Amino acid sequence: MERASVKIVALLLCLSIGAIVVKAEDPYLFFEWNVTYGTIAPLGVPQQGILINGQLPGPRINCTSNNNIVVNVYNNLDEPLLLTWTGIQQRKNSWQDGTPGTMCPIMPGTNFTYHFQVKDQIGSFFYFPTTSLHRAAGGFGALDVHSRNLIPVPFDNPADEYNVFLGDWYNKGHKTLKKILDGGRTIGRPDGIHINGKSNKVGDKATEPLFTMEAGKTYRYRICNIGMRTSVNVRIQGHAMKLVEMEGSHTVQNIYDSLDIHVGQCLSILVTADQEPKDYYMVVSSRFLKQAISSVAILSYANGKGLASSELPAPPPTNTEGIAWSMNQFRSFRWNLTASAARPNPQGSYHYGKINITRTIKIVNSRSQVGGKLRFGLNGISHMDTDTPLKLVEFFGVPEKTFKYDLMADEPPSDLSKVTIVPNVKNATFRNFVEIIFENQEKTIQAYHLDGYSFFAVAIEPGKWSHEKRKNYNLVDAVSRHNIQVYPNSWAAVMTTLDNAGMWNLRSEMWERFYLGQQLYFSVLSPARSLRDEYNLPDNQPLCGIVKSMPMPAPYTA
Repeated sequence: MERASVKIVALLLCLSIGAIVVKAEDPYLFFEWNVTYGTIAPLGVPQQGILINGQLPGPRINCTSNNNIVVNVYNNLDEPLLLTWTGIQQRKNSWQDGTPGTMCPIMPGTNFTYHFQVKDQIGSFFYFPTTSLHRAAGGFGALDVHSRNLIPVPFDNPADEYNVFLGDWYNKGHKTLKKILDGGRTIGRPDGIHINGKSNKVGDKATEPLFTMEAGKTYRYRICNIGMRTSVNVRIQGHAMKLVEMEGSHTVQNIYDSLDIHVGQCLSILVTADQEPKDYYMVVSSRFLKQAISSVAILSYANGKGLASSELPAPPPTNTEGIAWSMNQFRSFRWNLTASAARPNPQGSYHYGKINITRTIKIVNSRSQVGGKLRFGLNGISHMDTDTPLKLVEFFGVPEKTFKYDLMADEPPSDLSKVTIVPNVKNATFRNFVEIIFENQEKTIQAYHLDGYSFFAVAIEPGKWSHEKRKNYNLVDAVSRHNIQVYPNSWAAVMTTLDNAGMWNLRSEMWERFYLGQQLYFSVLSPARSLRDEYNLPDNQPLCGIVKSMPMPAPYTA
C-alpha cells in the first residue's frame, strides 16, 4: 500500500512538472529604442538621418528561434513612424507587421511596444521604417535569428558574426525626396553607395576598418541590401565567399568570387582569413545602372601589416550579358535539403513540388501618369494608403467604408498604360497553395517582397510567362525565401501556402515604386475565426481613423 501511494505521488508530481513544461513560455528579449533625427553623412554630405539610440545602423536584435521579442519604440521624430521586421513570419500576428495597411502609426512624442515571436525561423533579417519616405533616411538594423542548441547547423561555429548593410543613397534629404515624389516626379538616380552608413574610395587615408579578422579563422558575414532601388554586387579582395544561408534558409554551400544582392535581400557567407595578414577591400558596386557607382570597406587582419592593394577584383559583366550572368547565378542557389531549419526535420522534408496549385496570380508592373503625376501599378491598380489601416477596417467589419476587395484581377489587363488609384486588397483563401507570377515588361529590374510568408522561388527566365513554362520550374530544391528579383523583360515564379491568417503586404522593394503604388495586401481570413489561426487585436494597439470611436468587436475565442 505504501509503495502504491509513493507511485501515485510520483506520478502526480511528474504530471505536474509536465504541465509546467507545457505551459512555460519561450524566452523573452526586451529592447527600448529611442528614435530621433541626427546629422549623418553617408556620402560625405551632411543631412538629416534617422537614428535608433543614436546609432546607424541601429541596435542589433540577436535572438534564437522561438524567442519572444518585445521592442518599446519611442518616436521622437516630428512625423508618424512605423517599423517593419522584414522576413519575420509573424505567425497569426499581422497586427505587429508595421505597415500602413496593418497598424496605426506611432505618433510623434509617443511610444508603442511591439511584441512578436520569431516562431520556427532562423536566418538573417532586418528592420526599417515604412512610413513617409523614412527608408531613405536610415532607421535600419539587424535582426539575426539563430538555431536552438538542439538543432544542428550545417557548418562549424564561426569565430564571429558581422552584419553588413549595403545600399544606394541620395544626398537629398528624405523630406525633399518625398516632395519630389508627391509633386509627380521621379527621384532619379542615386548619388552613391554606402556600406554600414559610410562610403569610401580606394586609397582614402581616413578609412577605418569595417571589421577585423584573425588569421586562420572563419567568419560569418550577414549581408543585406537595404537600398532604395539599386541591385549591387559584392566581392572581397583575395577571399572566396561560401554561401550558407539566404533569407532564412540554409543553402547548398557553393563558393563564389562575387554575389549579386538585390534590393531587400539578405544572405550569409563564410569567409576564411587564409591570406597574407594585411588589409583587404570589400567592394560593392551597382548593377544595371547606366553609370556605375561603388564603394569599398576595409577588412583588416589582426596584427596585419600592409595596406590593401589598389587592384580591385573585376565586376561581373554588364548590360544584356550581365543580366544573363546574374540570372545564371540565381539558378545556382539551391536549398540544402539535408540541413535542419528551425525544427529538427530536414528542410527537404516539405515536398512543395508535389502540391497541387489551387490559384495562379499573374502580376505585371507598370509605370503611368495620372493627372500629370508619376504612378506605379500592378495589373492596372496603383495602391493608395487609407487613413484607417485596412486590417483594422476589416476587423471592425466596415470595409465598405474604405475599400473593395479584388479590384485587381488575377490576370493583367491588355492595356497597362493607365492605372486606377485605389486601396489594393486581394482576398485569399486560407491554406490555399498559390503560384504568383511576376512579369516585368519594363527595361529596369524589379524586386518584390511578401510579408508574413516565405515562398519557393522556382524560376526566373527571360520573355513572357505561359503555362508551358512550368516544365522549367525547380520543384525539388528551390530556396525558400521572401524576396525575388525580376530582370528587365523577364518573369519570375514563386509558390507558397497561404496558411498565415492576417493582412499581409506584397510590395515592390524599389521604394519609389512602393511609395507611388506598386504594392497590394493579401487578406487571408480563417473561416473559423479562432485563436488557433489568428491572435486578437493587442490591448495596447492604438486605434485611428474611422474605427477610433467604434465599439470593440467580440474577440476571437479558442
